[in-house]
Amino acid sequence: MLAGFAVAEDIPRITPVSLLDQGFSGLYNLDFDGAQKDFSRWQQQHPDNPLGPVSEAAGFLFSEFNRLGVLEAQFYEKDSSFVARSKMQADPVIRGQFQSAINRSENLAHARLAKDTNDRDALFALTLCSGLQADYAALIDKRNLDSLHFTKQASTFAQQLLSVCHDCYDALLATGFSKYIIGSMSAPVRWLLRLGGLAADKQSGLADLQMTAQHGHYLAPFARILLAIAYVREKDRPRAVAVLTALRAEFPANPLFAREISRLQSGK
Repeated sequence: MLAGFAVAEDIPRITPVSLLDQGFSGLYNLDFDGAQKDFSRWQQQHPDNPLGPVSEAAGFLFSEFNRLGVLEAQFYEKDSSFVARSKMQADPVIRGQFQSAINRSENLAHARLAKDTNDRDALFALTLCSGLQADYAALIDKRNLDSLHFTKQASTFAQQLLSVCHDCYDALLATGFSKYIIGSMSAPVRWLLRLGGLAADKQSGLADLQMTAQHGHYLAPFARILLAIAYVREKDRPRAVAVLTALRAEFPANPLFAREISRLQSGK
């Protein structure tokens, strides 16, 4: 058991208060068209803010995850299942839209940072850009080395953001996920990755994810999905089921949560 972490019922729900909130809520409910409409409207109102296009990129990535069954595949308890995964057949149109949105966000972010090196939205957008590209490289293209490169970038931007915004808890998802995954690897691999500047600490990674799950904003539900996957990998099925049950109640239009609850409770 992973002692010291809050149960799912202690995690507050985020009530949508902006178009970005609505868009991310739509993503978790698999309403990708509705989410993109919300992101588009927000970008029209904030054309110079990089959070608009990077949210659009998140929408494209989540839609590909859903089409390809990527998140279901992560609920494997054995590392061998993850290592043996096949390269996905990405949609070339979605890939182009995803990369275009990433590029637009990065350009806007760097323009803002040229004026203010502590611009929070710019640093958060760059954290997301690198994190999304890391996920695409690892989980769709199976380009693990490229994914680690983007993961390192995401962690660097996240640390920069946290140095000027201590309560920007969404940024901890980037640091937490990388620390947990790298900490789960074999000792020689962990040593090599540490030489490359990537932290490897499973428990610290889980703590970062839990902090995002409890106090994050846009990424709190995604942090809970990653926590559920981590609990499965740590053979703590009851805690995984508790987290998934709370997600199912909050996002009833997403069938992933009910399917994984059923599979875990059946002992498969």
